[in-house]
Amino acid sequence: MIFNLDFFLPMVGSLLLIIFVMISVAFLTLLERKVLGLIQIRKGPNKIGLFGILQPFCDAIKLFTKEQVLPIFSNKIVYYFSPIFSLFLSLFIWLCLPFLVKLYSFSLGVMFFFCCMSFGVYMVMLAGWSSNSLYALLGSLRAIAQTISYEVALVIMLMSVLFLINSFNLIWFEIFQVKLWFIVLFFPIAMMWLISSLAETNRTPFDFAEGESELVSGFNVEYGAGGFALIFLAEYASILFMSALFSLLFLGSNLLSFIFFLKLVFISFMFIWVRGAYPRYRYDKLMNMAWKSYLPIVLNLLFFFVGIYLILF
Repeated sequence: MIFNLDFFLPMVGSLLLIIFVMISVAFLTLLERKVLGLIQIRKGPNKIGLFGILQPFCDAIKLFTKEQVLPIFSNKIVYYFSPIFSLFLSLFIWLCLPFLVKLYSFSLGVMFFFCCMSFGVYMVMLAGWSSNSLYALLGSLRAIAQTISYEVALVIMLMSVLFLINSFNLIWFEIFQVKLWFIVLFFPIAMMWLISSLAETNRTPFDFAEGESELVSGFNVEYGAGGFALIFLAEYASILFMSALFSLLFLGSNLLSFIFFLKLVFISFMFIWVRGAYPRYRYDKLMNMAWKSYLPIVLNLLFFFVGIYLILF
């Protein structure tokens, strides 16, 4: 029997990718707590291990060893599996990045990204609905409206860039930016993409899915222990992915270089920095910004770049 390396190597690569993403998520939570501590003039975690470096692993052990409670009136199967599928999607979406090391690099990476991102809405909806709690349902409805609104703008923003690249393969973003980063050519789109990424991942100042002051923690209010940990991991894996994607799209990153990871850490730091610096936005203003500001601007920019494409080609 011939050992099939073409099957084995992608499997091992995918497993290593998942392991390293989960470790990155653990240290991203530590970075967030440390940075927020500095912003609020306090220490942050500093007891467990050197400078609190083992704190994320202790939190994970605590959450996964707690008793799992199923609300008596919940739709138990959907309630149980929603966080699992949410984390699965957040990890699955990483496969569209062109790693060039015997993993998956396919010509429709952009389409794959949008498909996985759109599926994430269903997990939030099912988590809120299956909990059979009014707070959870309201939180999930707000999160769905917010995510769908900003997905429309994100698609049009990326289409503007795709017209000049003329391909859905993400590897071309790396090739086209050897001489000049796209953040220079597409500066307004890059800034709007960064802000929309905050809304897409339900981060401050757009964390309406978890509006603690209004919705008692939103769609995940009935989740505790392992279920909450999985939702938490899915959110932070999405933050890391959106940071990596921003670096790839606009900062001319070679995924095999150390500089790429420095850019990724910097963008992730910006997610945390925004959380420490800005209060929560008002919900009606968020929706107005999506439909009355972003959508007209990105449509005009799309027509502009289509015009440039037609002139050049």
